[in-house]
Amino acid sequence: MANTKDTTEPKKGKNFRFILVFGLLVIVGGTYGIIKYVHSQKHETTDDAQVEANISPVIPRVPGYIKEVLVKDNQFVHKGDTLIILDDQDFLIKEELAEAMLASAQSGLSIAHAGIPVTNANISSSETNISTVDAQIEAAKVNVWRTTKDLARYENLIKDHTITQQQYEQALAAKEIADRQLQVYQAQKNSAKSQTAAISTQKNVTLGQVSSADAAIKQAQANLDAAKLNLSYTVITAAVDGQVSKINLQPGQLLQAGQALFNIVPNNLKWVVANFKETQLTKMKIGQKVTLKVDAFPNKEFEGTLTSFSPATGAKFSLLPPDNASGNFVKVVQRLPVRIDFSNSKDSSLNKLRAGMNVDVDVHLD
Repeated sequence: MANTKDTTEPKKGKNFRFILVFGLLVIVGGTYGIIKYVHSQKHETTDDAQVEANISPVIPRVPGYIKEVLVKDNQFVHKGDTLIILDDQDFLIKEELAEAMLASAQSGLSIAHAGIPVTNANISSSETNISTVDAQIEAAKVNVWRTTKDLARYENLIKDHTITQQQYEQALAAKEIADRQLQVYQAQKNSAKSQTAAISTQKNVTLGQVSSADAAIKQAQANLDAAKLNLSYTVITAAVDGQVSKINLQPGQLLQAGQALFNIVPNNLKWVVANFKETQLTKMKIGQKVTLKVDAFPNKEFEGTLTSFSPATGAKFSLLPPDNASGNFVKVVQRLPVRIDFSNSKDSSLNKLRAGMNVDVDVHLD
């Protein structure tokens, strides 16, 4: 009988402990489930989120060989700091050539301008000649009129034998000389007009040369400006304040225009992009408060504000977006990127954050 009691009592003790542990697990599990359920009614969470920041690429605008690299990996730089210097000998030669072309064009303009006063003087002289010839023509017309009248009187007198034949012939000769003189002056006037027209044409040609020389100067000036601009591009500077990424460049290396060299990440602005399931977006809206926990700093909570929703899901921006009309359709819950800005942009702790860090996001629903 004593052995039976000893066996029963340990079994009862084990059963009690099991029931106690099981009950505690049920209570703890139920409490945790209730807490999570109540929390889910007022919150939407996701761990599919990362810190984002602007990334400014360093890109050369002209091709050339690297002469000197003035920055190192992860170095902080200010806007305008020199990062890389390219060999500028070719660009200096092009600048000198452009300056020579500009000087040549300016000389051509000076020569063209010098021809204008000469042409104007010739035109003025020709117009003066025309005026002189016009006066001579008028005088010749008067002489023709007078000799014509004299000849008419002498014709009447010769019929009456009042004058001699010699006198008549002299009057006739004077009339013919006056007619010939008028014709000469008229021919001189026509010649002067032709000369004036030729000089005017030459003036137009000279003015055209001036315009052409002026255009050549503008073109040469533009070439010089372009040469100076390309020369300035041989010094590659930082476009923003920030920290440079890894630099894999060496002096003597050939760079191409538009080639991405490395990046500068500014430290003054960061935000979070969280990818929420489409089923989580029902109660989410812009302006809601957000609690953020960065994996790198688990003991620090950041506050943020939901500021915008992406216009499309992440899958639509992928290189090969899914096409549900292909006939092989499997419904997959999509995720929508949501931007969250830090509420206190002056928090010094933000300087420790780096783009790409993982974040746990908790959106407080209204």
